[in-house]
Amino acid sequence: MTNGSAPAAAADRGAASLLVLTVVVVVLALTTGALVIGSVVVASHRARLAADLGALAGASAAQEGSSAPAACAVAGQVAQVNGAVTQACSVNGTDVELTVAVRSSLWPRPATARSRAGPER
Repeated sequence: MTNGSAPAAAADRGAASLLVLTVVVVVLALTTGALVIGSVVVASHRARLAADLGALAGASAAQEGSSAPAACAVAGQVAQVNGAVTQACSVNGTDVELTVAVRSSLWPRPATARSRAGPER
């Protein structure tokens, strides 16, 4: 005795495996995307923090009478301690503007941030 649905069942054979494989691939792609975005966000926050702290340290040094190169050196040193690389530093009176970059572990381009610190204008 044969079942009338047997030919249809034979045609569906392996469909569940394909569906599970597709779901696994989609979940892995979404997880990878989330990790990349998370890495970029963390690098961006670290760059902003390093730029802010470096600019504040440089402005403090400039207000204490340090020369422009010395103030930029202090700003760069603080940025480096916070995991950033100084891209540019300028001193105008007691105002310090600092641009830094932080490398993201999963993205090819570094996150950059710029900060200015000094007395109120």
